Formats: sequence, C-alpha cells, structure tokens
Amino acid sequence: MSRRIPVAERRARLAVRHRLTATGHTDDVVAIADDLAGLHSTDPVTVHLSVAARMRNPRLPAVEEALYEERSLVRHHAMRRTLWVFGHELARAAHHSSTVTLLARQRAMLLDAVAGAGLGPDPERWVAAASGEILTVLSGKGLQSARELGKLVPHLAVPLTIGTGRNAAVQAAHTRVLLVLGFEGRVLRARPTGTWINGQYRWAATHDWLPAFSEPLDPRAAAAILATSWLRAFGPGTQADLQWWAGWTVATTKRALADVGAVEVELDEGPGFVLPDDVDPVPPAEPFVALLPGLDPSTMGWKQRGFHLDPAHVPVLFDRNGNGGPTVWVDGRMVGGWVQRADGTIALRLLEDVGAERRAEIEAAAHRLEELIGDVRFSVRFPAPLQTELRA
Repeated sequence: MSRRIPVAERRARLAVRHRLTATGHTDDVVAIADDLAGLHSTDPVTVHLSVAARMRNPRLPAVEEALYEERSLVRHHAMRRTLWVFGHELARAAHHSSTVTLLARQRAMLLDAVAGAGLGPDPERWVAAASGEILTVLSGKGLQSARELGKLVPHLAVPLTIGTGRNAAVQAAHTRVLLVLGFEGRVLRARPTGTWINGQYRWAATHDWLPAFSEPLDPRAAAAILATSWLRAFGPGTQADLQWWAGWTVATTKRALADVGAVEVELDEGPGFVLPDDVDPVPPAEPFVALLPGLDPSTMGWKQRGFHLDPAHVPVLFDRNGNGGPTVWVDGRMVGGWVQRADGTIALRLLEDVGAERRAEIEAAAHRLEELIGDVRFSVRFPAPLQTELRA
C-alpha cells in the first residue's frame, strides 16, 4: 500500500527544498537554480529576485556574475516555450528533452514566412545561408543584439510575416532566424542590452560562449534527468503536474517517471510520485516568511496547487493565463501578494490572518527588499489583479 503524504509534509518539503528557511539560504546561485529545477526568466526580474530571496547575503549582481562572467548559469528556451535560467547539466537536459520538441514548429513557421516573402525559390537554402552568416558574424565580432546584428547584415533584416490571420506578426528575418538558432542550441542569450531588469539580450555563438552546451544527449536520458530534478524539487507531485511543467506528452511523462523509478504515493488530489530514495517522512520545517517575485518556481512548479494555495486566492494572485504574480509566503503557503510602487515602496496585501508577529516579519522582509532593489523601478511582466490594485 502506498504511503500517504499529508499537506503539512508537502509544505515542509517545499520550505526546505526551495531554500526558503533561514538555514536553507545559500550564496551559491547555481545551487539555488539547480535545487529549483531552473528559474523562470520570461520576466528578467524573476531570476534576480528568486535568487535573492534564497541567499544568505542577498546581492543582485550575483546572478549577472554567474550568467555572464563565470558562465556557470545559462539562459535558454525550454519547457512550455518558456525562457529559463539553468545550471549546465540541467540546461542540456531541458534542451534535449523539451526545447528540441519545439523546434519543428518554429522552423516550419520560419520557412513558411521566408517562402511568403519571396526571398528565393528554396526557403531551406535561404535559412541555412542566413544562419551560417549570422553565426560567422557572432564568432567574428562577439556578442550582438538583434538590432546590432541587423546593421551588420542589413540584407537579412527584411520583414517577414510570421503566422496567419489574427495571430500574424511582422518581424525582421534575421531576428526570427536568431530565435530558431536558439531553439537549435546554436546560439545562446548573453548579456542584456540594458540593466538587470531588461529583457532584450545580446546573442553569442554557442561554441564560443559555452562549448559544453553543444554536447549531444539522448532525449530519453535527458527526460530522466529533468524528471529527477523536478521530483527532487517538487515531489511529491502528480503525473499531471510534471506533464504540465515539462510540456511533455502523456507518453513521455509516463516513460520518464518509469525510467527514474518514481514511487507512487497518495496525495489529497490522488496518486502522486516521489523518487525511490525520497519515500520516508520528513520532519517539520522551521518557520519562514518570504516575498517571492512573479513566476517564481515555488509558485509555478505545480499545476495543482491546493496544498499551498487556497483556491479562492487564485483569481487574485494569478492572471487569466495562469501566470502567478509576486506573492507573500508564510510557512509553505501563499498568503498574499506584493508590488513595487512608483516611489519604490513595497505595497503588501495579505489574504489570510497570519497574526501580528508574522505580519511584522513580512513587513520587515518588505523593507529589506526595498533596500535591496534601491533606486531601480520595475513593472511586473504578468501582473495579477492584486498587483494592479496595489499600484493604483
């Protein structure tokens, strides 16, 4: 008979494994990224504030140092066509188990657009030539943004119509080729064109920036690595949770769970899974409060979040597309949200009564976050209704 894992234990696992307790904090940013099975990077602010919330001595430049100086972290499109920041092993696993499955669609859209623009009788040949030219420029001249690259290869900066109907969009051809080269793993995003809150990046040829990323990996083995990482960070979770998070098919998800020897356990929402060495009960976690940014892994790691989120709070803390905004956490559950106002102050709203002592801890954490961010002002990329209300 499978073991039942109650809600309290799931919250304790989250608190410890997501490094949200004081004893779990570390200044090793790669360990933080790996322990969370990757950091969401669609909103660049998320990466920096997710790491800072888990550091012993929070320092915003630490992420930039790891990404661009030490290159111990890499930013890459992967699961669900989301942009992520990973350590090296997990980046390769995510690429070969998830990114490559997205490539065919992205490449087909590019070829259709090239044909529609009349750029030659053979779209495949045109894309291959454009790709080779872009890679030659990146290798010869170093990091380039799409805008900078367009000035170096103006004959490739012709407009393309991507998609059809209401979803059609016009984009420069060289920019779209860069995107497909990224899905192929032949280019990587490097330094942003602005500060740490900027989401426009310069590009680097992979063989120059991070040669090890180009090493081949069997897709099935890659899926097992990714499933292991997710179960270590988010287990127990359901098959539906893993399938949603990874963007896999049902067949791929089932095979990955079988390949890692996942053990079935009972959860309130039905059968869940843990790694074979992770079946035993875990002790209670020490109390904690945390202010996490929008799209933080602790918020977005499961499709079914009832164990750490009151369903009544979902319409307030998530937008209509399911993107979680900045949240307030107490002892393994979401209890409210926050936003940075135009004057730099952190505005809070608690959706549950956590008591005067915990509220004081939350307010102190908000003040520390204000000091950490300093004069920088940012907007949440995917604000939930609560952020919109608090900024008003």
